[in-house]
Amino acid sequence: MSATSNVQGIELLTLSHDRLRAVVAGVPESAWSAPTPCGEWTVAQVLNHARLDQQAYGAAVTGTGWPESDAFHPDDVLEADVTAALDKVLTQVADVYAGLPADAEEVATPLGPLPFHVAAAAAAMDAGVHAWDIAVATGQASPLDEDLADGIRLAADRLADHLRDAFGVFAAAREVPEGAGRAEALLAFLGRDPHWAPAGS
Repeated sequence: MSATSNVQGIELLTLSHDRLRAVVAGVPESAWSAPTPCGEWTVAQVLNHARLDQQAYGAAVTGTGWPESDAFHPDDVLEADVTAALDKVLTQVADVYAGLPADAEEVATPLGPLPFHVAAAAAAMDAGVHAWDIAVATGQASPLDEDLADGIRLAADRLADHLRDAFGVFAAAREVPEGAGRAEALLAFLGRDPHWAPAGS
């Protein structure tokens, strides 16, 4: 794979991280216990899951710093400084990927070795889609625009069915609404209702 594709992968990862940071910074203090599109998880649990997943992407490359708790059973308790704890992890992951050789062909991930650009897109998918989960649960604008959705789709097409079958990470793909944009189509493919809203909203 070309160095250009790898650089684009890092740019996609950085963009998804920035969107996750912005959404988390916009969560009202009263909304951390609100329901989300992620089954029974609260906003706090989705954040903790997303942070632990990103930590695992970095640890898979370095071999150190693995999460000490289970990302698939996230706590409903927040760090003392939510934004600082998230920023520390996201910065570490971005630095790990940026420090890899520009022409690296494969990267270790929690899902096994993947081509560099797919690994970066997979980490970006995790951050970007969970940013959307948190945003719609807390009344914020969607951070998942068409460009970010396009970049993430690379990983979704390659990995979503495996993640569904092996880990139950995503619900079954939904029918894409007629006239849906790329972001809506991505969310539906990943088993989410693109028009999800909290009950009573």
